[in-house]
Amino acid sequence: MNGQPWAFHLHPVALGLTLAGMAGAWLLLRRGGPTARRQRTAMTAALLLVLIAFQWPLADLAIRWSLAALVVQRLVLLLGVPVLLLVGTPEGVLRAATRPAAVDAVLRRCARPVVAIGVVTVVAVATLTTGAVDAQAHNALARAGIDLLLLLAGVVLWLPVAGRVPATERPSPLGRAGYLVAQSIVPSFLAVVWIFARHPLYPVYAHAPAGLGLAPVTDQQVAGFVAKLGTIVVLWTVAFVIVTRDERRPADASGSEPLTWADVERQLERAERADRRARRWGLYLPPVAGGNGGAGPEREREAGDPGGMPGDDRRPDGPTRP
Repeated sequence: MNGQPWAFHLHPVALGLTLAGMAGAWLLLRRGGPTARRQRTAMTAALLLVLIAFQWPLADLAIRWSLAALVVQRLVLLLGVPVLLLVGTPEGVLRAATRPAAVDAVLRRCARPVVAIGVVTVVAVATLTTGAVDAQAHNALARAGIDLLLLLAGVVLWLPVAGRVPATERPSPLGRAGYLVAQSIVPSFLAVVWIFARHPLYPVYAHAPAGLGLAPVTDQQVAGFVAKLGTIVVLWTVAFVIVTRDERRPADASGSEPLTWADVERQLERAERADRRARRWGLYLPPVAGGNGGAGPEREREAGDPGGMPGDDRRPDGPTRP
């Protein structure tokens, strides 16, 4: 990398992957229709944000020149790209990608708001430790791993809101709005530390020339404000839109999510997997012979002898034998 913060530096790997992603998205969504057009728009916007995040000047400034630039890059990867990818991915592709049992189980749990808040908080804090920031500044593989982890955390953040994964529960509109408010507060508590710190907390930025013409402490404070305000603006705006749309819904309209065939199919797949696990561990109870559906001895006795106890010669609809 060049020794000047604003010197042009091309990132060919990121550029190639982005262009390949754009080509693949247009091939997948080449058919017309309003849904396909919306998906193409969302996918194109997501890939353009990826290009902005991983190309000059933002990527160069974020690596070792400015903490504020790193925060902007992280906000793009955490708040912008994942939700656009969720919206832009065709339903068939998303259904196939989330069908494996391990993926389905992880996404099903991460779609719970409390779990999602915990996952995003852990990732946000762990990737902003001094060691993690130093590693991303000096090691390309570490930087790629952190970026991928942020994208996955962003998917988890939007799972309870987007509702694109089949058979995952979503909170009510008010619950989704409250969840987004909580996500804007809990994971970004480090921003408060940056704002009030009296000395630079990250050596990689403390000893670098001022990439944005700011002293390291000032750059750190700007990063704190950007992190806090950027998160609040994005998530609170989405929460406001959710609540507003819910208020405009007709009074006689149901507030529950419509059931789709993808939801039914995923539930059947989960039931089939549970049945196979039960057979594997010897926990499967086959139905009782006789076709009474495994209702038990009482049901079998009633079906076999409707007249009463065994040995009783009385008929249910006739006189007793002499």
